[in-house]
Amino acid sequence: MKSTGFLRLHALRIGLGFAIVVLMLLNAAGVIPLGFAQRLETYAYDQRLQWTMPGTVDPRIVIVDIDERSLLQQGHWPWPRHEIAQMIDILFDKYQIDVLGFDVLFAEPDRSSGLSQLEQLERADLKDNPAFRQALDRLRPSLRYDQILADSLKNRRIALGYYFRHDGQVESRVGSLPAPALAAGSFDAQQVWGAQASGYAANLPVLQQAAASAGFFNSSPLVDGDGVLRRISLLQMLDGQLYETLSLAVTRLAMQGPELALNYADGDNSAVALESLQLGNRRIAVDDDVAALAPYRGKQGSFPYVSAIDVFQGKVAPEVLLGAIVLVGTTAPGLLDLRSVPMQESYAGVEVHANMIAGILDGNIKERPAYVMGLNLVFILLMGGFLALSLPALSPLAATVLTAATTLAMLAGNLYFWQVQNMILPLASGLVLISALFIFNMSYGYFVDARSKRMLANLFGQYVPPELVDEMAKDPGAYSLEGSNRDMTVLFSDVRGFTTISEGLDPRQLTQLMNEFLTPMTHVIHHHRGTIDKYMGDAIMAFWGAPVPDPDHARNALLAAMEMVTKLDAMQEHFKSRGWPPIKVGVGLNTGDMTVGNMGSEFRLAYTIMGDAVNLGSRLESLTKNYGVDIMVSEFTSARVPDFAFRELDCVRVKGKDKPVKIYEPMGPERDLKPAEREELALYNEALRLYRSQQWGPAGEAFAHLQQLAPMRKLYPMYLERIDHFGQQPPPPDWDGTYTFLTK
Repeated sequence: MKSTGFLRLHALRIGLGFAIVVLMLLNAAGVIPLGFAQRLETYAYDQRLQWTMPGTVDPRIVIVDIDERSLLQQGHWPWPRHEIAQMIDILFDKYQIDVLGFDVLFAEPDRSSGLSQLEQLERADLKDNPAFRQALDRLRPSLRYDQILADSLKNRRIALGYYFRHDGQVESRVGSLPAPALAAGSFDAQQVWGAQASGYAANLPVLQQAAASAGFFNSSPLVDGDGVLRRISLLQMLDGQLYETLSLAVTRLAMQGPELALNYADGDNSAVALESLQLGNRRIAVDDDVAALAPYRGKQGSFPYVSAIDVFQGKVAPEVLLGAIVLVGTTAPGLLDLRSVPMQESYAGVEVHANMIAGILDGNIKERPAYVMGLNLVFILLMGGFLALSLPALSPLAATVLTAATTLAMLAGNLYFWQVQNMILPLASGLVLISALFIFNMSYGYFVDARSKRMLANLFGQYVPPELVDEMAKDPGAYSLEGSNRDMTVLFSDVRGFTTISEGLDPRQLTQLMNEFLTPMTHVIHHHRGTIDKYMGDAIMAFWGAPVPDPDHARNALLAAMEMVTKLDAMQEHFKSRGWPPIKVGVGLNTGDMTVGNMGSEFRLAYTIMGDAVNLGSRLESLTKNYGVDIMVSEFTSARVPDFAFRELDCVRVKGKDKPVKIYEPMGPERDLKPAEREELALYNEALRLYRSQQWGPAGEAFAHLQQLAPMRKLYPMYLERIDHFGQQPPPPDWDGTYTFLTK
């Protein structure tokens, strides 16, 4: 029933929460792309990358940097090819590197030697000069710089670089391409969605034929919309054949040239989804563009850099280059090989390739499997459904704690898959969903629930404690000021001798006294879930069971009455210190059917109770002074608290009532009674039995004995007076022990 009531109360709120969940599901499925969510996903990727980058230097891959210092000393780029050949010889022969990759292009013939001009002279002005021709024949091999470079490339593990064009200019094809990584016919071309090249700018044929391999170094088709390079294209297609990137070509050389294969989702090339590349025992996760996420190690400088001029001059420490994979590239701004990457706006393009080589060798390239979308959809549905149902039921603090805990758990799980499983799970959609549900519920709670709470506070705040207003706010529709009949308990309390007290104080003192008396009494009533009906001068009227139903209304009212008396006793010293007289109260309690609601006239209304049960409670309060007790309850109230001990005071017929009622004095929880109290109560019950059976002699002796045990108790002398009266004027034979009060 509680769950049904909760769903009914919060149906609109829960429905709107699930609408947010559906929106995020449609976004995650790509049906309704949310631009801000996609931007946030990119940002989340960058942040995770930066948080988890090792930030160390990988010595396996060394970058020979064509830097500003090299350009200043060696001359502007491009350098003569024989100087490049000299650098290659130094790297392999002196420093004994393992593999060399060029992130530069040699697309045009080198004419810096002047050989073409000399050959023109040989054909023209000096064609009849045998000495010139003989000298030129001797010099020609040393002036063919491209051939010198080609000779230096032979029989060495060297990969040249080139780039593809994707602008549709098919005729723009310069230089010679290497053999494709995957030739036409070795794969199903319809199932590969790599970038489709339309042209290229490659190296001179003489150089390409001499080199062991070559790879393209441009990934411009895969630069994200914000201009940041996060993915590296590993294969691109031209004329139905697949060519490899420079980093893949260099890695294959370093791994002794393993075969390259395509792995599809179901293990064969008939599947639609390309899942990874297989390079020997290395699996490289790729996406539909045959691109891999660049496994950046850190900001620029994550690999050793040596200046090209230091290589020429032999100034590099041998251990830096020994057995290393070397990439030749540039950081000089003028050569325009800088990229924007997640952790840095200007990043050397050559170091992008270094990161990819290291990632392939280490097997730590992160992947987004095809099933991630399904997982994300299930996660959004489950988590969103949980929060959409849970948040409306929680307080702002509890909702904040739950939201924070859910967010932290999601972040921890996401980082676990990122760091341990090398798997990238979507993060932004979950964060947006959690944030949206939290903000929505907090806003709804503030603008809608808070308004309902303020309405309830306006209606009931002057009667009930704030805690009950909070409880009522959970289901405001269940409460109204309309009249209704309920089983309730009413409490009346009144100050004894108030007229005498008021005559001894001036108005200011009397006001202070009443305020200091009524305030703590009200706190006690509120603490026990009571509703203040009204203050009547020195008197208090309160009730339990409305507006909030309370199945323990009799017990709570009784506990409040007993605490009121205890609290007032503790206040007597304070009153005495202020020069005020002591205050004693009488409290009457009754339980029964009462009418509760907003009652009054068109000029003034009050939320109050009416009925015979209310009137009886008022009569009981008045009777407390007759019996010398602080608290008096009816038999209807005492029956509702069976674990309390009560002293039956009398069976009375109050004014205005024909039916007698038994009245009791509460003594406290049965288990807490002291032995002396139990003994006195047993003696009293026996004395009362004798009295009602009209055994006046034994009854008188019993009450006289009780008076000796408790001389301050007013009850025993009262019964002794009645016994003396009935001994002289016996009641009628049908007398049932009821005493009738003729006054209020």
